[in-house]
Amino acid sequence: MPYIIAWIGIFLMVGLAGIGSAMGTVMGGSASVGALKKRDDIFPYCLILSAMPGTQGLYGFGAFFILQTHINPAITLLQASAIFGAGLIMGTVGYLSAVYQAKIVSNGIESMGNGNDVFTNTLILGVLPELYAIIAFASCFLIGGMIPSLA
Repeated sequence: MPYIIAWIGIFLMVGLAGIGSAMGTVMGGSASVGALKKRDDIFPYCLILSAMPGTQGLYGFGAFFILQTHINPAITLLQASAIFGAGLIMGTVGYLSAVYQAKIVSNGIESMGNGNDVFTNTLILGVLPELYAIIAFASCFLIGGMIPSLA
């Protein structure tokens, strides 16, 4: 049973972070299409901003490599719970930060389409939700380092 609990945590982590990134990049891409109808010269800026929510999926995938090495049939319930918790943290934070980051960049893209020079400001504000995804990834790294001592 602990083996299954650990894998559920991994699945939640990769799945939720990936879904959030997919949704976020779609939101940014959709805003870009609308803005590019008005100003086709802003494509490089739209591309950068639209790609920002995609990093959370990468953090979830990276955390998979950190945590999956600790999963084996002899895993204890405490170790499995730590992996499940880390997966839940990374999955939830990755999902939510990607979606909310997409809202920020989408508004910036829309504003650029209306002729406002807000790329740099949007980039800076868009990094704020990213920080929490990085903290969640770092927590997975730290939890992964503690798992062997939980045996």
